[in-house]
Amino acid sequence: MTPSVPRSVTASNMNKKVLRVSGVVEESIVDGPGLRFVIFTQGCPHRCPGCHNPETHDPDGGSLADCAALITRFRENPLLAGITFSGGEPFLQAAPLCEIAEQVKADGKTVMVYTGYLYEQLQEQARSDADLARLLDLADVLVDGPYLEELRAPDLLFRGSSNQRVINKNTL
Repeated sequence: MTPSVPRSVTASNMNKKVLRVSGVVEESIVDGPGLRFVIFTQGCPHRCPGCHNPETHDPDGGSLADCAALITRFRENPLLAGITFSGGEPFLQAAPLCEIAEQVKADGKTVMVYTGYLYEQLQEQARSDADLARLLDLADVLVDGPYLEELRAPDLLFRGSSNQRVINKNTL
């Protein structure tokens, strides 16, 4: 069962200019359409059995990254189609991800977000969490739902299990 959506960690106790990350992949062709810069956020309440990134679960793991430095790294490669926020659970750190997403969108690039929550859960929480609402609005593509090992489907584009949806909010 998917946990209820917690209030963004960043809403009250984290600097909006700093992000806790598990890692960064500067060029990926498997984490969304086109060549993408991928930020793997740290911390995940879902802890899906068979998760592809179990090292991202611990909210105190990973390292801190400056949002401005990540934007600079992103802008160094003009061939990138956009940025992907994966996890961990990106919506736990909505405010710093918004800082990055706004710059990416200003550059005319796309934003893709993976989440273990359902889109409808995020919409509900967005009513009382401005940072979460903003990140949801900035996402061009959202892959929602927990990874379910029994529904593993390696042939699906950009998702790990058949219950997950690719929600294209804008034309890429």
